[in-house]
Amino acid sequence: MSAEWGYTDVNGPKVWPSLFPQAAGSRQSPVNISTSQTKQSSDLAPLKWKYVPENTRSLVNPGYCWRVDVNGQGSELTGGPLNDDVYILEQFHCHWGCNDNKGSEHTVDGVSYSGELHFVHWNATKYKTFIEAAAQPDGLAVLGVLLKVGEKAHPELDQIANLLPFVTHKGDRVTLTKPLDPGSFLPATPAYWTYLGSLTTPPCSECVIWIIFKEPLEVAHEQLVAFRNMKCFDVCADESFEKTFETGLVINNYRPPLDLGNRELREYGGH
Repeated sequence: MSAEWGYTDVNGPKVWPSLFPQAAGSRQSPVNISTSQTKQSSDLAPLKWKYVPENTRSLVNPGYCWRVDVNGQGSELTGGPLNDDVYILEQFHCHWGCNDNKGSEHTVDGVSYSGELHFVHWNATKYKTFIEAAAQPDGLAVLGVLLKVGEKAHPELDQIANLLPFVTHKGDRVTLTKPLDPGSFLPATPAYWTYLGSLTTPPCSECVIWIIFKEPLEVAHEQLVAFRNMKCFDVCADESFEKTFETGLVINNYRPPLDLGNRELREYGGH
């Protein structure tokens, strides 16, 4: 968490609209998914994706989460609400809480999950770069996977959790020790919800086609504990900075749900 924004009372989501004008827009994310208000759309189709495990490059601590940076070459996300456009993977990251009872950004009928994975793709059919795409209303597509604590650890998530001690502080980066398949985190069940929204972190650009899978991913409590040990300041920061940001830990790094307004929340499958 930088001094400009974070997740505390001082610099958290409540003050973002005063710092980042788009955060006050009418197409903001996340939202609460009210299943009684979702609409079945006959024009929606299953999603199709392809990833290259060898192109997952590095794990980084940007100060507010862990993030895996990806060389998107060879990756493809198509179908669903994306029509014929091809979106390629840029990075994926996670949000979580201070305990297992909260942490997801999207909620379902008011219920929070233990965390949420976001797979950020950009529209390579229409735009030349990620930065260009992020300024367009159909520029990004983000797959959301809700995390639910169970008895079994997720093996691919373990690869990330085991490397987190090497990215304890903001700015730390480590090369992944072996290929990591982003597709291993996506559910076999094709059902999803979709709506038009925004980035959930500043500048909260309204450029995202959101696709939230209905089936949550089972992870172990111990894996989430590893996330909560990350620091939101760099290794050179003094104690006063740590005190400014309470514990100095990366916890509760989620934006609460915002009003859906007159946007349409559509669903595919799951009946």
